[in-house]
Amino acid sequence: MIESLLVANRGEIARRIIRTANRLGIRTIAVYSEADADLPFVAEADEAVCIGPANPAQSYRNADAILAAAKERKAQAIHPGYGFLSENATFARTVASSGLVWIGPGADAITAMGDKINARNLMAAAGVPVAPGTAEPVAGVDAAIAAAETIGYPVMVKAAAGGGGMGMGVAADEDALRTELGKVQAFAERMFGDGSVLLERFFPRVRHVEVQILGLADGRVVALSERECSVQRRNQKLVEEAPSPAVGPELRERILAAAVKAGEAVGYRNAGTVECLLDPATGEFFFLEMNTRLQVEHPITELIHGIDLVELQLRIASGEDVTLKPETAGHAIELRINAEDPKRFLPGPGKITTWVEPEGARVDSGYTAGNTVTPFYDSLLAKLIVFGADRQDALAKARAAVAGFAIAGPKNNLPFFAELLENEEFLSGDYDTAIVSRMRKGVK
Repeated sequence: MIESLLVANRGEIARRIIRTANRLGIRTIAVYSEADADLPFVAEADEAVCIGPANPAQSYRNADAILAAAKERKAQAIHPGYGFLSENATFARTVASSGLVWIGPGADAITAMGDKINARNLMAAAGVPVAPGTAEPVAGVDAAIAAAETIGYPVMVKAAAGGGGMGMGVAADEDALRTELGKVQAFAERMFGDGSVLLERFFPRVRHVEVQILGLADGRVVALSERECSVQRRNQKLVEEAPSPAVGPELRERILAAAVKAGEAVGYRNAGTVECLLDPATGEFFFLEMNTRLQVEHPITELIHGIDLVELQLRIASGEDVTLKPETAGHAIELRINAEDPKRFLPGPGKITTWVEPEGARVDSGYTAGNTVTPFYDSLLAKLIVFGADRQDALAKARAAVAGFAIAGPKNNLPFFAELLENEEFLSGDYDTAIVSRMRKGVK
């Protein structure tokens, strides 16, 4: 096992990783921006290094500064968390070539899955179902129109280098395609430095289901279980639950087998997630993307399996054999508590004057009372996670946890979750990715 770990991230995920590392007796080194100096993760690490100003490009995305901190504090390994540099193949390769242990998949797997077109083609070749779409970037408007006619409207216009629900648009006809193509290309060029775009069939009613995989040190790929991620706003997740209420034993067997194929196709090591779209009417599922990192919603998998995924990540990266619990028990739900208004989901930073966490729930938080939520980073305040004997029990615990969580200062979306947990569609388990849009129809 490694003896020292630099955590190249911030907030709740930095605290989460530090917590497990400290339990395992691993010396932890936090890196932080000037804006984050007072956050809990800085104090909870054994050591902390300021790596730059608030701008992520000058701090959390500054590979040179992070590597310099690792060298200065004699870290043996780097855990990137999620976001920032976690899926940057160049950074992963540099970490490894510097003699440090990278807690994640190899750079080749990150590269292979980072381009959505390449990933689609690899998965199709491996026998993983993919939705009808283009096998290479569309070369312009005319090519896009021709491809859409073959695929059939409506189509999803996607940035080839995108991820995290960013760089997407839906076109129901040719006029809309012309508009969305230009918008997505411009966004992709600005955000990812790559304006390449692909088209896929858009399913008006679809569920977002993903599978947690682990690539073990001995080369095997194991699929643990699936998570339901269909409660989304602007293609970004708000709620996850495990197991999915839409997945029965036969479908579970098929989707887990496909996830293993996906991991094997790229020689995957460490933790990753295979994301799929599920047509609830037919039971068909299609590969969406692979997240080559620890997922935000990993706690619900931990609870139903009784495992610690960060510990498993560290052991796999150290070359150790790991003991898994493939069987599941109970039901877990995660709510992403964000600093945003609960109606339109617009960011609402500010100083936290009240922070009282509920009893009987797991809270993975990045803040506490007295901290200031700045506008420089993602709006995630905390992840509120409950575990019950079954879905009904978990729902009841989620209601109690939301009611018992008190936050004042910045805007937050706790009122939205109180509303969702009384929504008949959500309670039935028969919902899809448009549920939030239906709940917010007409809201101004």
